Amino acid sequence: MPEVLVGGHVIARQLKAEGTTCIFTLCGGHIAPIYDGCLREGIDIIDTRHEQAAVHAADGWSRLTRGCGVAVITAGPGVTDGVTGVANAYQASIPLLVLGGASELRFKGKGALQEMEQTSLLAPITKASFTATDPKRLAEYIRTGFRIATSGVPGPVFIELPFDVLTSQVTDPAFPPPPRPWPAQPGDPLGIAGAAQLIAAAEKPMIFAGSQVYWDAAWAELVALAEHAQIPVFTNAMGRGCIDSRHPLAFSQARKNAFRGTDLAIILGTPLDFRVGYGAGINAKAKIVQIERDPTKVAQNRDADVAILGDARSVLAQLTAATAAATGKTAGWIEELRGAETKATAKLLDHAASDARPINHYRLAKAIGEVIDDDTILIGDGGDCVALGAKLLHRNKPGTWMDPGPLGCLGIGAPFALAAKKLHPDKKVVVLSGDGSFGLNGFDFETAVRWNLPMCVIVANDAAWGQIRGPQVMIFGAARSPATKLAPTRYDLVVEAFGGKGYHVEDPAELVPTLRAALAHPGVTCVNVSVDPDFVVKSGAAKLTV
Repeated sequence: MPEVLVGGHVIARQLKAEGTTCIFTLCGGHIAPIYDGCLREGIDIIDTRHEQAAVHAADGWSRLTRGCGVAVITAGPGVTDGVTGVANAYQASIPLLVLGGASELRFKGKGALQEMEQTSLLAPITKASFTATDPKRLAEYIRTGFRIATSGVPGPVFIELPFDVLTSQVTDPAFPPPPRPWPAQPGDPLGIAGAAQLIAAAEKPMIFAGSQVYWDAAWAELVALAEHAQIPVFTNAMGRGCIDSRHPLAFSQARKNAFRGTDLAIILGTPLDFRVGYGAGINAKAKIVQIERDPTKVAQNRDADVAILGDARSVLAQLTAATAAATGKTAGWIEELRGAETKATAKLLDHAASDARPINHYRLAKAIGEVIDDDTILIGDGGDCVALGAKLLHRNKPGTWMDPGPLGCLGIGAPFALAAKKLHPDKKVVVLSGDGSFGLNGFDFETAVRWNLPMCVIVANDAAWGQIRGPQVMIFGAARSPATKLAPTRYDLVVEAFGGKGYHVEDPAELVPTLRAALAHPGVTCVNVSVDPDFVVKSGAAKLTV
């Protein structure tokens, strides 16, 4: 007999064929047929407390699998709630499939429940945004969405799914064959040769490696080139951990020194955007080699002497093969940077040794570093607490650091942690959160409790939007810095109300034992830490945030 499925079942079957094992969602009547299909196919369904969190969680799933996460959100306000998550993924070039419910096609234009224009809303922040209108082509639509999201420069795809398409019966639906791996893209041989010549001539080279190294699984090739040519390496975003922070060629605190003094900057899979002063700090006389998969990022803010388009793993392997082994001429440069690194780190550790109350950000970060291990997945969701804390929170393995990316979107902490713990139940998952950030998606720590996904959120609580308030106070004064103060809320008690375990710390001496207890607890925990609201300004670490 011919097989008869409804549209929602067809979608679930194709999701499974694409390797999807879990979707993130918030329930809605328009998408119920997809749920039924997921139950039939054995796909897990994690429901969050806000659609933004569902999309963020799918984003986190993509980052940790280097695949394509899936969010399923209902029509109208469900879709609009998810927009921020989609925008964050788009800015960070994260492959993502977002399936949005919609009112029935037969009622289009009549004022159906939650009817609104959705595809044009999502179009500017996706690689593709379209409506599935033919139930017989649903599997094809899903396959197309995955392929667009993961190919070339990755990014989110939005597919609108009208309710009558999801409920339509489809007889013997056609399913495409299993997907094939996307082909690697090696670099142009002329570009490889040109870069190799510049490396051979350089006395003060540096590599600045970003998220593309992680996405292309190029960490071994990164270390191989660095060791072969004896080039210091700096990382950012998900490039953190792609070289062990204890490696003699790994640096972090001496980046400004390196940019100022380098004669060859190899910019590897990361844009020269606001996070690095738009490249203005790089020595004006330095040569630039840029390795990118996104041609729109090439020569952005700083011209490139050699540009190589390709995947990081292939290009790095090509460069290592084309470059002569180091002769020792970079040894003095490496020693110079190591001296600057040691000096800068010592200043941070001076702050980290302080017993002052309230606790300062570096003391908190140092304590976190003492209780996590190399396999801990650490998620930074905040302003000052993350910007300062990251300076002492070194990562030594790929995929163990997560932050929102270039959009600077707060609220990713709980959703990313849901994905991390679902994927890696045996690893510790820790969120370093500002108190402001907690307020955005903190209710999804209830989701973690409900789904038995143990994790720890450490809230750096300065009762303010500290990264904004500090500069405003410096410029305008405390009396003219509105909308930047928060109540000194006990977030540990909030998590206890969800069914988790809470801890509160005011004494620096209690930080390490309390954090150890929180991480040893078998459930969801929150450590609420009272941090100094004036420390960032007093220490000179405050920067104008725009």
